Amino acid sequence: MVAVNDRVSWATSQGRTRGRVVERRTSDFTFEGQRFTASSDEPAFIVESEKTGARAAHKGSALRVLKK
Repeated sequence: MVAVNDRVSWATSQGRTRGRVVERRTSDFTFEGQRFTASSDEPAFIVESEKTGARAAHKGSALRVLKK
């Protein structure tokens, strides 16, 4: 299960990116103009790239938790 502060990776058009989970969302929200659905059963996560500091929103299923 993905949690806030976990180190994770996710797919981008440039390949896999690594970063940290900075926020867990459990209700529908808009992020950078895009609408996301989320619930307590299927939360969404805001992640921050280690390389660029850019933030993105993803479903938990799109994230891989990395070993600590």
